[in-house]
Amino acid sequence: MSYGLLKGKRGIVFGALNDQSIAWKVAERAHEEGASIVLTNAPIALRMGEINKLAEKCGNTKVIGADATSLEDLEKLVDESQEHLGGKIDFVLHSIGMSLNVRKGRGYTDLDYNFLQKTYDISSVSFHKLMQTLMKKDAMNDWGSILALTYIAAQRVFPDYNDMAEAKALLESYARSFGYHFGEQKKVRVNTISQSPTMTTAGSGVKGFDAFFNYAEDMSPLGNAPALDCANYCISMFSDLTKYVTMQNLFHDGGFSNTGVSRKIMEKFM
Repeated sequence: MSYGLLKGKRGIVFGALNDQSIAWKVAERAHEEGASIVLTNAPIALRMGEINKLAEKCGNTKVIGADATSLEDLEKLVDESQEHLGGKIDFVLHSIGMSLNVRKGRGYTDLDYNFLQKTYDISSVSFHKLMQTLMKKDAMNDWGSILALTYIAAQRVFPDYNDMAEAKALLESYARSFGYHFGEQKKVRVNTISQSPTMTTAGSGVKGFDAFFNYAEDMSPLGNAPALDCANYCISMFSDLTKYVTMQNLFHDGGFSNTGVSRKIMEKFM
């Protein structure tokens, strides 16, 4: 059901790979709510994914390849997006994360530090680069909204989440720190959404993900939050209904983050 929450707004969505992606569902919902959007991902992801199908579903919108670690690519993306959309940007979703240590099977106590730097650059520093580019180009409308997706491993220990835990902690810190400056100077709000374990391509790459997904389901009073509901939350954060929410890490996890132990978990030991 559409409520016209984003009617007339313009946005950029990073990270849609396939129909399992949260970013994919955010793009679909933004289009349904009346927004005009540009889709972007790394060139290699554009070749691997199905983003052109998403573009067709979103009114044959423009797809722009961009390496989010490259300032040159980001500047080009922001310029082309404004040209295509016909004005400044109202909302941006950063849904980017990748660990070479995880991909290469390097455990947390045996990290390759060159891989670690790349993990930070892709998963965290890219967020700062994006916001800095948007600010320097004065590309955001007043009261615009910028979101990044994160995970509770930024605050709690999940052994197999590896160096992505620190990457997400840094991402959340950038949202707070840059959120202050963007709010003060441009009235733009910046937040992170800490989502439940979700059956996406990125999530399923974490060791033991299926078991942890089931554990989180049993630990959460409401169960794990599905990708579509996360997308709906993002839409509300892009809308004018949340104009004064900024510099926050917002948990969207069915209550997992505030639950010490659940009956379902206890029953397994009784």
